[in-house]
Amino acid sequence: MDPTNFLMQYVPGYADLGQQERDAISHFTLLWSAMEGRVLQANANPTSLVGAVKVMAENGLLDIDAYQGSLAYFRDRYFRDGGFTYHLDQLLFRSRDRRPLVEAVLCGKENDPISVVSALLLVVYRLRNNLFHGAKWAYGIKGQQANFTHGAEVLMRVLEAHHCP
Repeated sequence: MDPTNFLMQYVPGYADLGQQERDAISHFTLLWSAMEGRVLQANANPTSLVGAVKVMAENGLLDIDAYQGSLAYFRDRYFRDGGFTYHLDQLLFRSRDRRPLVEAVLCGKENDPISVVSALLLVVYRLRNNLFHGAKWAYGIKGQQANFTHGAEVLMRVLEAHHCP
């Protein structure tokens, strides 16, 4: 059986997703896998993510302008009207996930390029964990297209910076 048809038949909520939503999830998943393998040597954790950003900066490959669209999206999603939204708690940060750094970037207190891209990758990491470990399925994964689209954009920029021909 085709995997898409299987998911539609056996995974509650999947059939309710539009094609663009399914594509966003698929693209995000493939890009995460490629980034983790090529950039992090299959060792994704908050320390390795921040380390990858520092390497980008050291090599002059940290183009902060490339991340502005995703930064604006995630800031709007997680910080509005002077406070953090309920969406931030839904990222399910663990103790090692550097939530204070993410919060400082999202509320605009921290704007240096290394911190900004690190925070974006940490948000993407939480989206990845919530998808791969099932938390996103608890509510049928609906309404996540923009998260995964911007997550994929961040991953593409990181892969692009680490590209070796």
